[in-house]
Amino acid sequence: MNIKGLRNLQIQLPEIQLKPGESRPLFEEDPRIRRKPFSWRMFVLILLVLGLLSAANVFIVEIFLKMEVFSVLASMGVGTYWVAMAVVAAIIIHQVSCAKYDKPMRRLSRAMRAVAQGDFTVSVQPVHKRNKFDYMDLMFEDFNSMVHELSSIETMKDDFIANVSHEIKTPLAVIRGYASALQRGNLSEEEQREYAATIASASESLSVLISNILRLNKLENQEIVPNAAPYDLTRQLSDCALAHEEQWERKHIDFDAQLEERVMILADESMLEIVFNNLIANAIKFTEPGGRIVLRQEKAGGDVVVTVSDTGCGMDEETVKHIFDKFYQGDSSHSREGNGLGLALVKRVLDISGGSIAVRSAPGEGSEFIVRLKRIAE
Repeated sequence: MNIKGLRNLQIQLPEIQLKPGESRPLFEEDPRIRRKPFSWRMFVLILLVLGLLSAANVFIVEIFLKMEVFSVLASMGVGTYWVAMAVVAAIIIHQVSCAKYDKPMRRLSRAMRAVAQGDFTVSVQPVHKRNKFDYMDLMFEDFNSMVHELSSIETMKDDFIANVSHEIKTPLAVIRGYASALQRGNLSEEEQREYAATIASASESLSVLISNILRLNKLENQEIVPNAAPYDLTRQLSDCALAHEEQWERKHIDFDAQLEERVMILADESMLEIVFNNLIANAIKFTEPGGRIVLRQEKAGGDVVVTVSDTGCGMDEETVKHIFDKFYQGDSSHSREGNGLGLALVKRVLDISGGSIAVRSAPGEGSEFIVRLKRIAE
């Protein structure tokens, strides 16, 4: 049975809808804010300063009246006083505005310019401590988080391109080398068949690599709605196992299928076929000739648990941590047999399908992959 891929998937763009009568708030309070724009302390301080200035104004007027000078001079004195106070107030407000808004925004502007030019190492320090955050500090912190995420994405992109380039170059080099040998001629009929088989195998590896990259890209970057329908999981597991019969018999592996008679699940059959084909193929790949593979299926409450275990080389703790990462291959001795995308596909398909997967393994003791899915009443 060949993997059908994702031909029955429906791709839908996410829509944001509001309930009837519901309105989106213009301003949403952020729980991280600790400093409010309005401050009673500042209000009282401004009121106190204005009161003192008014009292000083009365005092000046009283002095002019006692001096019995012309009212014109008195008016000029009062006017000069308020002009001087206005100048002082403008200078203070300008300094406070520069310190609180202008300078921080200039720092943010420089940082944004650096990010636009491709520098993802910049960061902007918040003005206040965390327990006194205002909206300006929150904006700086969110900017730093955004730059960190962009840096991670850039690193992942570079790693992905490097890995894809390496994986594609390997089969292409094989194809080019053996094709050149065939072109030169002077080969026996047996050598020609051998070289042609090698070219066909490398072409198949390249085709599988490109298909897996396209599938993984679709699963990761688009909103996938599984085409779920009830079906018998036991039948699917039997079909997947029989599809690999030739491979396990070629390696003289003892394949033990411990399946219940019938278990119904609600899922996209073609997507879960990717999961079980990959797990069985991996078990065969990493199990030495004469080894044993057990495919077990059992009910566990409202779930069904599918286990694929082998007596292969096993994995250390570090490998288990990264086993679902793209292009990660813990056992380099088998790297030519795969491209490190199979288990990444498995994990993503199970995430979309509402299932889960766990791994138990130790070096020299084999590996066990445990898939858990929701089952439905028969």
